Amino acid sequence: MTAKVLKAGLNPVFLNDKAWARWTALILIALMMFFAYMFVDVMAPLKSLLDPQLGWDSTAYGTYRSAEYILNVCGFLIIAGFILDKTGIRFTGTLSASLMLIGACIKLYGISDWMTGTALESWLNSWWTSMPASAKMASLGFMIFGCGCEMAGTTVSKAIAKWFKGKEMALAMGLEMAIARVGVFAIFSISPWIAESLGTVVAPVAFCTVLLLIGLITFVVFTFMDRKLDHEKGIDAKADPEDEFKASDVKHIFSSRIFWVVALLCVLYYSAIFPFQAYGAEMLQCNIGDISAQEASNIFRWFPIGAAVVTVFLGNFLDNRGKGATMLIYGALLLIACHLIFAFLLPITHSKLLAYCTIVILGISFALVPAALWPSVPKIIEEKVLGSAYCLIFWVQNIGLCLVPLLIGYVLDAVNASNPTVQSEMAQLDKWKEAGVDAPAGFFIHYDYTIPMIIFAGFGILALLFAFYLKSLDKRNHYGLELPNIVNAQAEEAEVESAEE
Repeated sequence: MTAKVLKAGLNPVFLNDKAWARWTALILIALMMFFAYMFVDVMAPLKSLLDPQLGWDSTAYGTYRSAEYILNVCGFLIIAGFILDKTGIRFTGTLSASLMLIGACIKLYGISDWMTGTALESWLNSWWTSMPASAKMASLGFMIFGCGCEMAGTTVSKAIAKWFKGKEMALAMGLEMAIARVGVFAIFSISPWIAESLGTVVAPVAFCTVLLLIGLITFVVFTFMDRKLDHEKGIDAKADPEDEFKASDVKHIFSSRIFWVVALLCVLYYSAIFPFQAYGAEMLQCNIGDISAQEASNIFRWFPIGAAVVTVFLGNFLDNRGKGATMLIYGALLLIACHLIFAFLLPITHSKLLAYCTIVILGISFALVPAALWPSVPKIIEEKVLGSAYCLIFWVQNIGLCLVPLLIGYVLDAVNASNPTVQSEMAQLDKWKEAGVDAPAGFFIHYDYTIPMIIFAGFGILALLFAFYLKSLDKRNHYGLELPNIVNAQAEEAEVESAEE
């Protein structure tokens, strides 16, 4: 249909050419990710309460956090890429939202009283006795949720690339990520409040499970808009066999050096962000001093706000001025500085103001890197395998996200094994458990977080080296990573129209 209109000398106007339509589509899919990010971190501000209420130590919690990525690392994300490129964003997005909801329900069942006293709980407690049954069941649910969440992330990226091609792609991707990450702000704000008000860590999980159902509904609404766009563009028609996705095309992705540079930069940077979110609130409790879980959450919740504030300006800059590869370097530098401040300055100063400032700056770093990284992928990968490319990058990323929380949990227990304060507090907690008495309100274990924060900074240093290498590759091979997104897309469309004429 498009070719006929062009030959007739007409200027076709599609649904995504209308500003209200493409931004409505963005909001619908961003809401799904907003609720997903809330569920991911619903337990993060409650970590200091998990041992007293559920009997989870740091190793059990680290195992639970790693579970989100296990099936993805084992190959699910590679399969997800095939599904996305073969079946499209509508089917894949609906499937991913459904998997998130199913996984959330399993996790909720595992930590609630519904499983207490059942044969399933007895069976789960009969093996791997160092892990409570609730942690095992929650980990299973989180694995299934993680499959849906990571598949949803790649689907959303491809959807935005489709709806905003030649338009405000970096701004759209940045806003989607900002909206999703405001979910972190929201959950760090309300999760401790809900848990405190109702006296259990189960209540916030139940609340976020309901939100995931709403997210599924919003994506289904988006599918109707996307179907109409495809109909307008004639995509329902039989495609040219040469343009169809083939599994064999993926070998070209694996053989691309710049793909691996982007993927490794991604895994190193995100390994210093998402696992840190899982431990950040407790780290603030330990490094600032005797503040409650609520106070620590109130500080940490500002982490995504720095990203949200600069996203609009950053997206406009990348779309109109470029400099994407340079932004990656600045983002890595800010990341390193923030983690080193948490490791060395915060334990000395105990300053809440320093904590607030560092958290916001880390959020700005979190805006710089993803906003520059994800719009760069369509510049180096063919559109027909773009979904697979995003999934493969997410797959490499998930390897780090699976192992790092487990590593940090193990390191925390290991480096504090000889810490007299920690050992005394754990012994006291064991006495309360044996006596069947709840720990006093505000009780938490004062871990030494120095080594974990150094590990996070180390990931940032490696990411910085890859960012420099990526910029040098772009300079030599002219991928256009430093060029504006809108200009590049318009130039590509002009070339296509010229070829059709």
